[in-house]
Amino acid sequence: MTPPRDAVIVDVLRTPVGKGKKGGALSHVHPVHLLADVLAELVRRNDLDPALVDDVIAGCVTKAGEQAINPARSAVLAAGFPLSVPATTVDRQCGSSQQAVHFAAHAIQAGAADVVIACGVESMSRVPMHSDAQGADHLGARIAERFPGGGLIGQGLSAELICARWKLDRDELDEFSAVSHQRAAAAHEAFVPDLATVTEAPELRVDETVRPTTTVDKLAALRPSFVDDAAAARFPEIDWKITPGNSSPLTDGAAAVLMMSAEKAERLGLTPRARVHATAVVGDDPIVMLMGVVPATRAVLERAGLTADDIDLFEVNEAFAPVPLAWMHDLGVEHERLNVHGGAIALGHPLGASGARIMTTLVGALERRGARFGLQTMCEWGGMANATIVERL
Repeated sequence: MTPPRDAVIVDVLRTPVGKGKKGGALSHVHPVHLLADVLAELVRRNDLDPALVDDVIAGCVTKAGEQAINPARSAVLAAGFPLSVPATTVDRQCGSSQQAVHFAAHAIQAGAADVVIACGVESMSRVPMHSDAQGADHLGARIAERFPGGGLIGQGLSAELICARWKLDRDELDEFSAVSHQRAAAAHEAFVPDLATVTEAPELRVDETVRPTTTVDKLAALRPSFVDDAAAARFPEIDWKITPGNSSPLTDGAAAVLMMSAEKAERLGLTPRARVHATAVVGDDPIVMLMGVVPATRAVLERAGLTADDIDLFEVNEAFAPVPLAWMHDLGVEHERLNVHGGAIALGHPLGASGARIMTTLVGALERRGARFGLQTMCEWGGMANATIVERL
């Protein structure tokens, strides 16, 4: 049997992130154009003939309206790639483009592809979240039968349950969130080398959602977002602490990861920035759905033969502040190694793009610190989570 090949990350690139609402800096840009700009710049700056790309795998969550059908293929065509380059769109909810990285790595390791671009896009201003489910029963009756008492719940309520079950105070949530903004603001210069210019918004050179002046006192003045009488009756332990300030904002953006076999990169004269060391994906409780990051982290560490102490830097998606806080508690990881350049509370969470966006942040942070191993993990609707370990080269 042929041994698996190394899947390496040659380059990472993303757009700046725009506010996902009317008037946001990217709200006038079609999502296909967002992704196309990143794809075109990624091959240009690596002097790569796009005809060599075996596949483009893109994450996208809300596949309706301008993101319907197969936005990955649309973006490949809009980027001017040869007609021979195929593309597919995957949906692992918030982890969609991290799953795209996994699929790309697996194809390369198996010898089924030599060059793959894993990427993602989401325009939450132009294609509102859940707009693909409007007017439809997307769960069916059997889900409610399996989970009595009201069936599955929204992620905001899940975040509230985490606060209650991990005994997290509102002050902890807001302090963590303020630090996210401070770190992201301080890291701006570090982000610049891996930011692509959006053709229709060339003036946007920073992430629009970062607020350097955010303080705990300002966040403390915000009211909870998910107060609900029915939920309170079902979950009396909830004390309502999740606000817009300790949650990730709605955002627009795209990101991409250029991946190859190590042999292909050498033949092309390209220097890899990192290697995919291990991947894992797990299912978990779909009610407290955001804590799949804990078993996913443990699974990928076990698969890699590593411990948390071996990892230099961690990225846990800040969908809501209680997720990384509870993760740190369960894994025994200190904040100094987690989301060192800020997270989604500051940088935003353009759903289908976030996995690839986080990979750009992680690879850049490993390089700046001269660190070796990085681990990223993403919570996902329905009680799932991806985890990836990369090794800086």
